[in-house]
Order: sequence, then C-alpha cells, then structure tokens
Amino acid sequence: MSDTHHLLIPYAASASEGAQQTLDNLQLPHLTALLARLDPDTTRAHWGEETSYSSPAEVAVAHSVGLPVDDGRIPWAAWRRVEQGLPADGAAWACVTPCQWQVSTDHVTLGDPDQLALDEVASRALLDIVQPWFAEDGIALIYDHPTRWLAQGQVFSNLRAASLERVLRRDVRTWMPTSPDAHATRKLQRLHSEMQMLLYTHAFNDARSAQGLPTVNSFWVHGAGSLPQPTPAAAPLPTVNATLQAPALREDWRAWAAAWQALDTGPLAQLRQRAEAGHPVRLTLCGERGVQSLHTAPRGVLQRIQSVLSPQRLKDVRNKL
Repeated sequence: MSDTHHLLIPYAASASEGAQQTLDNLQLPHLTALLARLDPDTTRAHWGEETSYSSPAEVAVAHSVGLPVDDGRIPWAAWRRVEQGLPADGAAWACVTPCQWQVSTDHVTLGDPDQLALDEVASRALLDIVQPWFAEDGIALIYDHPTRWLAQGQVFSNLRAASLERVLRRDVRTWMPTSPDAHATRKLQRLHSEMQMLLYTHAFNDARSAQGLPTVNSFWVHGAGSLPQPTPAAAPLPTVNATLQAPALREDWRAWAAAWQALDTGPLAQLRQRAEAGHPVRLTLCGERGVQSLHTAPRGVLQRIQSVLSPQRLKDVRNKL
C-alpha cells in the first residue's frame, strides 16, 4: 500500500445534534464525488463506543502500520522508538504528556497541552524536576517533544490508558489508567498526587505565572505497552488531517463547518484529482465511535452507475461513524 495516497480525517462526524445539522446543510462536492468513486474496505471498518480508551482515528492508524489494536493498549511510545530508529528492546513504554488539570467542585478537567506554550527548554527543565520522582518507581523518562516524553518501566506492561484525544476537556476521573496489576495502578495514582503537590508551589510554575503562562500541575499517560515480536518494520503513516478535531471538541460547529469546507476545497479536491487520474487512493473517515475506510478498487459499470446515482452515499457513510 506504500504507493497508495491515504488521507485520514478524525472527527469527520459526531453524534451531537449540532454536528448532524451542520453536515445536513454542508455542500461538499469533492467529498461527494470521491464517495461515488471509492468502495468501502470492510477489512478496515471499525465500530466501538464513545467511552473506549482508544479513539477510532488511532485505531485506524494502528491498523495501517500493523500495530495491535487492543483498546487502550496501542503501544505508541514503543512505536515512536522504532520510528526514531532506536531499539524498543521488547520493553514496556508509554507517552507521558505534561499538562494542567483544572479542578472545580465536581470536575477535574484536562486542559489542552498545546495551550501551555511549552517549548523545548521549558519541557526539558520540567522533566529534570520530575525525573527523580518517576525514577523512584522504576520509570525512566526521555525527552521527545515539548508535550511528549517517552517513559520506560514495568508499570506500563499491562496498562490500559486512554488516548490524550479521548480525555481532552473532559473529566479525567472517567479515564484514569487501569491495570490488572493493582500495584501498578496504585503507583500511578500516587505519582499523580506527588506531582500535583510538587508542582503546586514549585519555582518552575511561579516563573511561568510571572510571565502570564499557564502552570503545569500534572501529567497524562497514554500509548502504553510493548511491541509484538517480531517488531513490525516502520511503515509510512497515513496523512492525518486533524483540522476538524479542535472545533468538534469545543462543539463549535460553525468553525467545524468552515474546516470541512477547507478540507473539501483542499486535500479532498487533491485526492479526487489523484483518483480521477487513475492513481490508487484511500480515504479514512473517523467519528467518535466508528471508522469507515474507502479505497479505489476495480468496479463494474453497474457499480459505478449505482454509486453516482445514490444521493444517500454521504449520509450512509456518516451514519457509520
């Protein structure tokens, strides 16, 4: 499939009434034309629940690179090591994202880490502060990105952890990581408490507050687990266009509609052009519950006519997300 151009779009649909009404009124001619030309790939369809720990989009990406898709146990951190050309050594890894938990009387909400304005210098300084506490529990932290550190430790071997996307702007208590090893679960719970106490009055956050920057008071673990053996070879990822995600999570359906229009006149128009030129293409649309993947495939004349004449095609695909 390396010669196939693959576009993956998260949050292409939502169960929200506002999203349904928005899609009913949207004109997306390039998407409509693509759906008439492409055939569903039933081997890549996926259906879950809005409460699943792994989002449909990450399940779809995991399928495309041959990773296991056990809910909440897709080993993204270990895969990141493979992408970097570094050994994962069969060990258990996880992504650790520094973040801010916003506490109210009845919610503990995880704020968007991208809004922390962490740069590499600040992120590395924070990692140096918290590293000794993680090390006490046998966890080694390695810098990877301002909002993502890679962590290696036995505690992650059977951990079921919700993706960052699932918990953004939601109550973290619904999505806390769990493990069949009760000791591992308690260890992470204690680490969360220790980090909140450590960072609450730390000079690192005092300096950020003085600069008008958001404070960092916690972390989120995701992408935990070890890679299957033999380790899959690093494979090209689909082109993920996540411009619908932020407005969908905010339930800003006007901005979501504008993002859809930009997708239709940009990446979807380009994908349509490739398909019409005879190049193999794949389009994967992801909602909060399901995935629908479509691709170019040999088709008879009758199939082509039926697809073009079906006004329900867009709605049928949407209802599967």
